[in-house]
Amino acid sequence: MATAKKTTAKKTATKKEITRHDVITAYMDYVLEHEKTPKSVYKFAKDNNISEAEFYNFFGNFDGLRKDIWNTFFTMTMDVAHKNEEYAHFSNREKMLTFFYTFFELLTLNRSYVLFTLKENQHMMNKMEQLKGLRKHVKGFAKELIQERNENKTNILLERSETIYSEGAWVQMLFLIKFWMDDDSAGFEKTDMAIEKSVNTIFDVFDNTPLDAVLDFGKFLWKERMA
Repeated sequence: MATAKKTTAKKTATKKEITRHDVITAYMDYVLEHEKTPKSVYKFAKDNNISEAEFYNFFGNFDGLRKDIWNTFFTMTMDVAHKNEEYAHFSNREKMLTFFYTFFELLTLNRSYVLFTLKENQHMMNKMEQLKGLRKHVKGFAKELIQERNENKTNILLERSETIYSEGAWVQMLFLIKFWMDDDSAGFEKTDMAIEKSVNTIFDVFDNTPLDAVLDFGKFLWKERMA
């Protein structure tokens, strides 16, 4: 009887199928526990009880994995936003606010990893390399918003440049990431304020009513950077 039970157990004890999420989670845990990036895929895979082949099913190297983590932050943010039944009826300004609020809530949940991976690479080009996919996603999202706005404008003179607007949204994202990294306020309240002011400013600029908003935002940045 005992032998039969053992045989059955062996037959049913199959190895869990490794997913892309499993590899990402293992990588993030590794860098936080060891306070460094893994030296080789072989060693990383062995330490996490997966094969090199399983790793390469999802990523060509660690650089690709790091980029995909930021892509995942974006897709998870959009998934959360679209689960809100009211989202489809939001104005473009409200959609942008929702995006940034949700994105930085997600970053906060993974703050230790984000701070590590951005501060580890002191060279700006290395930092930007892992954000290339995120840049594409953010610019694409911003272009969709400005396209919706332009469709509602009957006068071509009132249409806005998709290229300029999307690039502005990306610069805004970089500013907010840096602001959030340096934010020492409880619950990152200052980051929430920066999100609100920056989103309102960029929309006001494109709505041709920039002066008060720009001045208010400028005063806010001056105060925070000089405090």
